[in-house]
Amino acid sequence: MPAADNPVRVLLADDEALVRAGFRVLVESAPDLTVIAEAGTGAQAVRLARHLRPDVVLMDIRMPIMDGLEAMRIIATDPDTVATRVLVVTTFDQDEHVFAALRGGASGFVLKDTRPEDLLAAIRIVAAGDALLTPSVTRRLIAEFAQRPQRPAARGEELTRLTEREREVLIQVAAGLSNSEIARRLFVGVTTVKTHVSRLLTKLGARDRAQLVVVAYESGVVLPGAGPLVPGSDRS
Repeated sequence: MPAADNPVRVLLADDEALVRAGFRVLVESAPDLTVIAEAGTGAQAVRLARHLRPDVVLMDIRMPIMDGLEAMRIIATDPDTVATRVLVVTTFDQDEHVFAALRGGASGFVLKDTRPEDLLAAIRIVAAGDALLTPSVTRRLIAEFAQRPQRPAARGEELTRLTEREREVLIQVAAGLSNSEIARRLFVGVTTVKTHVSRLLTKLGARDRAQLVVVAYESGVVLPGAGPLVPGSDRS
């Protein structure tokens, strides 16, 4: 957790002022987090991100002028803001753009009805460079992807770089398992899993764990409905 004198700097991006006000009160209640600015449109979020370079942008998807998808794509690819992480706030059940958000550079998702303490934890996780892709979110992502008629695009060249164990780890990551869950399932140590995940990120050119899920589906390593991909309820 960051020290109170060096807090995680958060940019709030939502077109509803009341929602932003609620997020501000919550974030500012944590001594290790601080809100540095608010944006009411995607375009404003991009401008503020470039100027202030926040650690995390708490981003709504549906906003005027420029939506959150386009805003996060720009933030994720702009050299000035590439270190900024985007945490998407979504209703999810009503949002068909979750997969596009992953491809656009989102590092995680929180539902708008999430508990306050879980939102604060999510900001810290994303700020630390990890991805927030819980099993509940992954299950919904898999269900949404499974409804698509098109098959994943082949990415054979990328797959040839993977060892058999790395492919196994990638499949488990795509199911939303944590490192400890993967370790138990594959009968290896957590440190070993972390090493494999790090190598996957490098070999597949993925920004974080969330984008590994995208690669898993687009490469065909994982196909919706092809097997028991969804983890159980044994999270620790």
